[in-house]
Amino acid sequence: MTYDITAIRSRFPALAAGTAHFDGPGGTQTPRPVIDAVADALAHPLSNRGHTVPGERNAESIVIEARRAVADLLGAQPSGIVFGRSATQLAYDFSRTLAKTWSPGDEVVVTRLDHDANIRPWVQAADRAGATVRWADFDPATGELTVDDIRDVLSERTRLVAVTAASNLIGTRPAIAEISRLAHDAGAFTYVDGVHHTAHASVDVERLGADFFVCSPYKFLGPHHGVLAARPELLETLRPDKLLPSTDAVPERFELGTLPYEFLAGTTAAVDFLAGLDTSATGTRRQRLIAAYTALEAHEDSLRTQLDKGLSSLEGVTIHSRAADRTPTLLLTFENHGTVDAYRFLAERGVHAPSGSFYAVEASRRLGLGDTGGLRIGLAPYTCTEDVDRLLTGLSEFLTSR
Repeated sequence: MTYDITAIRSRFPALAAGTAHFDGPGGTQTPRPVIDAVADALAHPLSNRGHTVPGERNAESIVIEARRAVADLLGAQPSGIVFGRSATQLAYDFSRTLAKTWSPGDEVVVTRLDHDANIRPWVQAADRAGATVRWADFDPATGELTVDDIRDVLSERTRLVAVTAASNLIGTRPAIAEISRLAHDAGAFTYVDGVHHTAHASVDVERLGADFFVCSPYKFLGPHHGVLAARPELLETLRPDKLLPSTDAVPERFELGTLPYEFLAGTTAAVDFLAGLDTSATGTRRQRLIAAYTALEAHEDSLRTQLDKGLSSLEGVTIHSRAADRTPTLLLTFENHGTVDAYRFLAERGVHAPSGSFYAVEASRRLGLGDTGGLRIGLAPYTCTEDVDRLLTGLSEFLTSR
């Protein structure tokens, strides 16, 4: 296993500005191959998809390659990959489609751990259908959302369980495979928000048992858009609202309007970049991705250990990320110090660690932090030990400066 952080960082032009980025959970920086792929797509003939002229063929090829790349990333089938503007937009689209089959008395499960993009679309769709929303809670003391927490709110009327694969606020990774089995035993679908999870760990949607799995390439070094993975045969059973002239084929049935071809080209490049993080890995792209994520997790775990050790030496710091299985994402608050002040103090020193609830408002409230949240520290593939040192030094200076 080879993870060359110096070589990896050299391929991110934005890092030349000198900022130590801990804002990855909100969107990562972009490596040169992704930038080049977007520019290259725009520099060549590009038209609506087809097979006659070069621009049509280029667009068709870009879409096909992007579906294959994302399928390799997620352990899915290319014909089950749906592209959208964002994970939020996809959740709204699919909530409206799935809710067509709901009726009064049906139930939908959401969790207080989730980003609001995997809560509000389902709550609003349930309200329109007359269905009941059941809330699965998590333990604020441990940050854990357990299988039993989901079991407690399931019934024979449950139609869908919407759950995160990893909290974007505190990093908690629930046992999705077990939750999916429970949901399926109750006759319900699972809609899994994998936006934060996909940035840090290998994904196998079949193993997770996710009926629908969403992620966002800009959280794993790619461009800004959303992706949904589902079994093609499941997508065939769903009838979304669509324009009359648009194709009814799957997965295009769910893709409203013209796709962002240049961004799809960048997404393929991002997946290929991820597959090369472990320079010693061989085999298929899927096999290299699995090896790369193993190397990435080892790298990020090492940095998290450094971070945890450093934070433990600082007085007045509360770490709200405590789950046994979690991503390298930490939410902090400070005794007698505001997290917005900390964010600004660090920013003046070239360290970007933002403050907020980051759309995980239910989780923030459950933690007793209201809508304010805390200072979020997120590691990324390009984070290095020097970045962590700068962060810890900055926090130490902040806590002793006033």
